[in-house]
Amino acid sequence: MDFEAPQRRRIAVLCSHLCPSHIDSRNTQIVSTSNCSSESTTTQLQTRDLAKNPSSKKDCVFCQIICGNSPAFKLYEDDMCLCILDTSPLSRGHSLLIPKRHFCSLDTTPPSVMAAMCSKLPFISNAIKKAAGCDSFNLVVNNGAAAGQVIFHTHIHIIPRKLHDRLWDTESLRRLSLKLDEEAPHLVESIREHLSLANSEEECKDQASALAGNCRE
Repeated sequence: MDFEAPQRRRIAVLCSHLCPSHIDSRNTQIVSTSNCSSESTTTQLQTRDLAKNPSSKKDCVFCQIICGNSPAFKLYEDDMCLCILDTSPLSRGHSLLIPKRHFCSLDTTPPSVMAAMCSKLPFISNAIKKAAGCDSFNLVVNNGAAAGQVIFHTHIHIIPRKLHDRLWDTESLRRLSLKLDEEAPHLVESIREHLSLANSEEECKDQASALAGNCRE
């Protein structure tokens, strides 16, 4: 088994979010013309600091792109989100959909922001799919370090797929058997309890917001 593969993949993911040093501005629309080296010591230090403090946006590469301080191949932009080409793609047309506000993870991103992003996914993904000459695509979110997240700014990978591309060989993915009589009932009960608690917390927040609004009136 290649034990260094996960580490190489995490480095590759990081590099894929950084912009190429040489971009021909005559042939593509870019956010800025600043140089951005994926091999720089500064970038490595920024990544280490973000891993320690994921909520920080000062050195977030996506925030730098959104602000126009770093270049990127921009595909789509509105008031809520930005879609850019991944510069080290898993497949032709591999892109990233990013909220313009900084949220370090999916679970800290407000539902309204995710709803706005997801509402654009069919529109953007279909265009990418056609341009890449594909008829399928994956949507992937790496949420948390253990899941492969390197840039702690919420983003969705749009990865065009072709039949037999073997991008993820199903034979290499280890699948477990769910224990229907033992594990499943307890797992379902636990998940439902957490959903109920989350709903209660949201209701409390809504009530607090309503009370605050009434007080202001």
